[in-house]
Amino acid sequence: MKRASRSERALPARRKRNCAVTLSVMDVFAAVADPARREVMSALARGDLSAGEVAALFPISRPAVSRHLRVLREAGLVRDEIVGRRRVYRLHLDELAPVTAWLTTLTGSPASGSGGWPGRLDALETEVRRTRRERRTASPQSQKETA
Repeated sequence: MKRASRSERALPARRKRNCAVTLSVMDVFAAVADPARREVMSALARGDLSAGEVAALFPISRPAVSRHLRVLREAGLVRDEIVGRRRVYRLHLDELAPVTAWLTTLTGSPASGSGGWPGRLDALETEVRRTRRERRTASPQSQKETA
């Protein structure tokens, strides 16, 4: 029996993607999921670095650092420029804007006042205090009524 070639094999049905999170945004999430890549981004936030300078910051091999830089570059989070014999990397955060916007829908923006978790937790604290105060003031009255 003849085995089907790669191009002849049935591809799995693609899952429907979330309208709010596109595939390029998923690439950004995948890129920042790795702690080493987040450290690379933190280092680049302090200033532009050559590939060798980035590699010197980590106890991993240069090829591993190159792969991390490639993933970040393909996700659009870093840009590279060849300067002489060196490749200099610069942080490019425009691709994080859709991620930030999506996270804001979950957490609420700080500018929205009572929106988001901090505002909700403050409202919960206020409600708990109000309920305690009402119970304390109602408690002596209920004791008088039962006596």
